[in-house]
Amino acid sequence: MRKIVIAGNWKMNKTVAESVKLATDVVAAAKDIRNVVVAIAPTYLALAKVAEVVKGSNVKLAAQDVHWENQGAFTGKVSADMLKEIGVDFVIIGHSEQRSYFGETDETVNKKVKKVLSLDMGPIICIGETLAERKGGQLESVLTTQVNGAYAGLSADDALRTVVAYEPVWAIGTGVTATDDEAQQAHAFVRGLLAKLYGDGVAQSISIQYGGSMKPENAAGLLAQKDIDGGLIGGAALKADSFLGIVAPGESISK
Repeated sequence: MRKIVIAGNWKMNKTVAESVKLATDVVAAAKDIRNVVVAIAPTYLALAKVAEVVKGSNVKLAAQDVHWENQGAFTGKVSADMLKEIGVDFVIIGHSEQRSYFGETDETVNKKVKKVLSLDMGPIICIGETLAERKGGQLESVLTTQVNGAYAGLSADDALRTVVAYEPVWAIGTGVTATDDEAQQAHAFVRGLLAKLYGDGVAQSISIQYGGSMKPENAAGLLAQKDIDGGLIGGAALKADSFLGIVAPGESISK
């Protein structure tokens, strides 16, 4: 049975004090959530403080990125062991903003995934097409390249410890959301790619999140789809009530 996994990606928002307040509110609001894996991803600066807030709760801690090397002359970067030491559970890897703005490639995604897995944290692997790619009929080729690149050299056991986040880039921060059917079709295609790599049994066990402007208003419809197993939430995760408005519908859904 797959888990519904809903992670709030706070991106470059919230000071440390504001992050602690939001995390405190999320922990309180999510205290009765049992069937959904809930995670929050504050900025690097706030991770250690937020780790103290979520410790012992049913809210997991996620980081927004990581470097694949253990240490060294990589100014501005953070290593996996640094994240592990403060209690990080998940690491978001390959987000479209990292790909678009900071030169993330399928190769670096793969390196990061392997490093995170080696320290027993869970990678949330982001994939997705731009509007131009979708309109150009490249949806399937883009997703195929990204999935194959991210999972290169990973065993079936490794794959079972990952989460995929399908994020149609054209729907991020635009207020535009894929229809339930459009999102389901893309998710089913991604699950098919995983089945080609590892067999249907493994593919059916991997949670695939939707990461394109999921909100309380559309969460129930999206989460009800056969192959949509949660969400990677941006703007709606910046307030506890709207974030829990996405989490709540997942409580009654069984995959």
